[in-house]
Amino acid sequence: MAAYTIRELENLSGIKAHTIRIWEKRYGLIAPERTSTNIRTYCDTELKKLLNVSILNRNGIKISRIAQLSHEEIIQKINQFTLDVTDTESQLESLTLAMIDLDEFRFEKVLARAIIQFGFEETVTRVLYPFFVRIGVMWQTGSINPAQEHFISNLVRQKFFVAIDGLVIAEKPDSKRFVFFLPEGELHEIGLLFFCYMAKKRGNHTIYLGQSVPLPDIMEVVRIRQIDYLVTAFITSFNGKDLDRYARALSEKFREKVIFLSGSQSMGLSNELPPNIHIVSSPADFLKELQRLPQ
Repeated sequence: MAAYTIRELENLSGIKAHTIRIWEKRYGLIAPERTSTNIRTYCDTELKKLLNVSILNRNGIKISRIAQLSHEEIIQKINQFTLDVTDTESQLESLTLAMIDLDEFRFEKVLARAIIQFGFEETVTRVLYPFFVRIGVMWQTGSINPAQEHFISNLVRQKFFVAIDGLVIAEKPDSKRFVFFLPEGELHEIGLLFFCYMAKKRGNHTIYLGQSVPLPDIMEVVRIRQIDYLVTAFITSFNGKDLDRYARALSEKFREKVIFLSGSQSMGLSNELPPNIHIVSSPADFLKELQRLPQ
């Protein structure tokens, strides 16, 4: 079971530490343990209760009233709200709870409601993208285990494959050709799948190669299909100078192509990158690149 400091609880829940202390002292909503040096620590149970309390409070139930509810009554009300939450923060909290509890039903309901409300693409930028940023924080603090991360990632991957497959868009004769791939050893493809969706939705021809693709295989695809743009992501697969060397190898092998690099590790690349390398820091950033493509 994870143990969080109050600052980690603030980062994971989005609720200010000051508010958490008030809810703890005035209403007894959560009960931290203390270390030998008198530092508060909170477990998974407190995190889940805090997320539930936040959803109920945001939907109009006063904290004083929530404090009087039993655990079963809180869960009953949460199940009612899960079907109807429309604000993004509550949706984020509900998805977080679905991940912690391995609750596919809640995940499906929350995501379906968001897609009805915003549409698929905006749901990803408003809800899923910040959700995976939160997952990253939880992973770094040891707040989730690999099973929980794999559970939620595979559910989201399924949604992207269905969404990409469902796009029926007539390609123009001058459609640009994109190839999407992850370098060898890289398995985190959620962001890359969304970039593929965005490119295809806008009438571009897309080839999705997926996880852990050797460089010679990419070269062969580019040779066969006359690719215009390459898109990849660096999340966990490189260390230090190896990343910079790989980026420069891509630039050298595909001198006439534009290469988009994304992922958290790409933010650490040197500033003096070759001119055909473009860093994209977010879906909004990639959309700007797509809008700049020559017509």
